[in-house]
Amino acid sequence: MNPTRITPDRIRTLQAREIFVFGSNIRGFHMGGAACYAHEHFGARWGQGIGLQGSSYAIPTMQGDEETIRPFVEEFLRFALQHPELRFLVTEIGCGIAGFRPAQIAPLFAEAERIPNVCLPQSFWNVLNL
Repeated sequence: MNPTRITPDRIRTLQAREIFVFGSNIRGFHMGGAACYAHEHFGARWGQGIGLQGSSYAIPTMQGDEETIRPFVEEFLRFALQHPELRFLVTEIGCGIAGFRPAQIAPLFAEAERIPNVCLPQSFWNVLNL
């Protein structure tokens, strides 16, 4: 795995064209964890639980099991492919307040291996064995 494609453990600032990818609830109530941080620092909009907003991108993770998250991850990966000018820093979405483990969420991001502007947490790469 290319070390430049690993999301840092703690993201406090973003460079130009970097996007903070976080897990949200579908209603966009960014009250805790990475969602709250995205709202306070990276332009996540209250009431928007999906997609690009400011320098952040929301992927809903609080509405059910991994299969309910899959379509939103697929939508994100299509978006990333369409925007090679941006660099996406995916956090451990779903692995905080939502209660999932990297082994449950990382497989949803398997296609990210072929998308050079998507960075994943080391824990996700470890699961994907890439």
